[in-house]
Amino acid sequence: MSNDTKVLRLVRKTESSSTTEAPEREAEMGMAPGPSSVPVTFVPRQATDALPDHNLLLEMYRTMYLSRRLDDKEIQLKGQNRIFFQISGAGHEAILTAAGVVLKPAYDWFYPYYRDRALCLQLGMTPLEQLLSAVGAEADPNSHGRQMPSHWGHSKLNIVSQSSPTGTQLLQAVGCAEASYRYQLIPELQKRISGFKNDEVTYVSLGDGTTSEGEFWEALNTASNLKLPVLFLLEDNGYAISVPVEVQTAGGDVSRLVENFPSLYLQRCDGTDPIESLETMRRAVEYCRRRKGPAFVHAKVIRPYSHSLSDDEKLYRPDEERASEAERDPVKRFGALLIEEGVIDQEGLQKIKDEIDREVNEAADIALSSAQPPKETATRFVYSPDVDPTSKEFDTEDRVQLSGNAGTMVDLINRCLETEMARDPRIVVFGEDVADCSREQYLESVKGKGGVFKVTANLQRKYGSARVFNSPLAEANIVGRAIGMATRGFKPVVEIQFFDYIWPAMHQIRNELALIRWRSGNEWKAPLVIRVPVGGYLKGGAVYHSQSGVSTFTQIPGLRVIYPSNALDANGLLRTAIRCDDPVLFLEHKHLYRQAYNKSQYPTDDFMIPFGKAKKVREGKDLSIITYGALVQRSLVAAKQMEQEGISVEIIDLRSLVPYDWDAITETVKKTNKVIVAHEDSLSFGYGAEIAARISDELFEYLDAPVKRVCALDTFVAYAPQLEDAILPQASDVAKAIAELKSY
Repeated sequence: MSNDTKVLRLVRKTESSSTTEAPEREAEMGMAPGPSSVPVTFVPRQATDALPDHNLLLEMYRTMYLSRRLDDKEIQLKGQNRIFFQISGAGHEAILTAAGVVLKPAYDWFYPYYRDRALCLQLGMTPLEQLLSAVGAEADPNSHGRQMPSHWGHSKLNIVSQSSPTGTQLLQAVGCAEASYRYQLIPELQKRISGFKNDEVTYVSLGDGTTSEGEFWEALNTASNLKLPVLFLLEDNGYAISVPVEVQTAGGDVSRLVENFPSLYLQRCDGTDPIESLETMRRAVEYCRRRKGPAFVHAKVIRPYSHSLSDDEKLYRPDEERASEAERDPVKRFGALLIEEGVIDQEGLQKIKDEIDREVNEAADIALSSAQPPKETATRFVYSPDVDPTSKEFDTEDRVQLSGNAGTMVDLINRCLETEMARDPRIVVFGEDVADCSREQYLESVKGKGGVFKVTANLQRKYGSARVFNSPLAEANIVGRAIGMATRGFKPVVEIQFFDYIWPAMHQIRNELALIRWRSGNEWKAPLVIRVPVGGYLKGGAVYHSQSGVSTFTQIPGLRVIYPSNALDANGLLRTAIRCDDPVLFLEHKHLYRQAYNKSQYPTDDFMIPFGKAKKVREGKDLSIITYGALVQRSLVAAKQMEQEGISVEIIDLRSLVPYDWDAITETVKKTNKVIVAHEDSLSFGYGAEIAARISDELFEYLDAPVKRVCALDTFVAYAPQLEDAILPQASDVAKAIAELKSY
């Protein structure tokens, strides 16, 4: 008797293998019900049990064994210091291979996590491609040497680039499926986007530890609410590195906690049993294909190796626990089953193993000799290589034609959104309160919301609820879904209601949105616009409605940051933001929304201002002020005041913070030889520190005085008016700095 057969004859685990709310749903679909909800003892399969096609069984075994051998080869290479990191999918092979069998590569969409080696192999990724990732080769299709191994991505197979943070993929998967949902509702899209299938499924996987993340619950909420065809696969190996599931999850079983999500098809299975896994995944995928809603498969698996080679599970797992778990090894159990059922004999099975071992060794040799990415490629694909928003193509400013009554910044932003939505049906607008009225039956009887500042007013009325809609009060939900939609070719223009509440979305912005193009080597992109009201000078805003921490975002490579100071610029810059191919953080100062001094007549529908083009708003010869946002007007007031004292001040409005117009800065510094950098952000570590440092570094010989900064105090904006005035820079502060610098 072989060792594999001995393993099969051991009594298997007694953890639950069940379905919740499944029988009635399966009956609706004409499907057999799933396993009982009562925990069962797993026993060897009986000879009378029907088995799938033998060729399919052998294909599945080959994938499972190949996945394990690739893990082992990488572990060997790491021990030889020939690769630099390893994290395995061992113990997860059965459920993942089953998922790969029932889902369709280059048809369905995939948001895996780092254990999903077997899935990617079953979908068509080759051993060589996976080992190219391990050695960091330029030819690696996952990331072209930019990410750790097992961070899967393959554009030809619809495997969307995966990152290291756990759970950030969940909302993107929901957005991907939502794109398919909205594609069916917007007829005009048929001519603009291709690749959508009526029954496509979006797969997303996660570990049991990830269910502790808030974005997991946000994803389930939206997927269930919209009945999206998302297949959630929970690969529960009982540990999040060293933290066991009962510490992570109330009751130790997250599927018990999600049972009441409406329209969610919930299945539990032994994820180490390939046949049970296959049956379970078929039911779940079929449910999604029929557009019944999302499915959630809770697969109990094992983790026979440590979390990664940076972890030693012997430090926190006793030998008896590890030995007991080893009895459920899916590769050994499946091989034993194939022999016992007469699908193949021991000699045939060994032949498969020998062939795979040779294949893995040959692939490793090729990978180890493959070229690394050249050093000069390090900065490629931070931004789009195809569309340059700083180019003349985006500059119609000099020939702008204005007409109509003057409008506020709110009016001209709204007009830009309206005309761009008419031009491009890919644009969808969503966020908190941005719709006129979510309950459409009331649209004719209410005035409508259209955002807390009315910037998106009447867009829902004109373009419908499929393109303009409200989101949950969850900022990560907004940005994560937008990334998924943008990946499918949509152009989301989303709103974060206040800059002060953007932080729940920071994970999505910093680690996903800004990085997806670079980390995938330009295989994937997510061009979208995040509109954000920002800043103070509105009495009563206080600590959580008046901050201006733009430097937190300007230091993120891959993210464009734009900050207009007047209505006309806001219109032209927003149009460029929508038409460019990069993610854009578009900051709209609340105090400037309805000021009379920054109004403008309306430009034509092709009016654009390129990024990185500053505007000289005042000529001067004695000193220069470099500024943006609300400090533009305050600088103008101060400059006019100091003109009475014979001081001529030049003012440059940057308008675009990333990129910024270094040529304009250079020109004005060379002209006046004295410079002030003024902004609403705090003094220490603020945006102006970078500008001042670069001027001192590269233009020192042109300076007749140190670079001076006028900024907010290093604190938060307070509620009391006299405190707010003291904290934020005023025109009098700018005037004082002008006088001091002139007399230096």
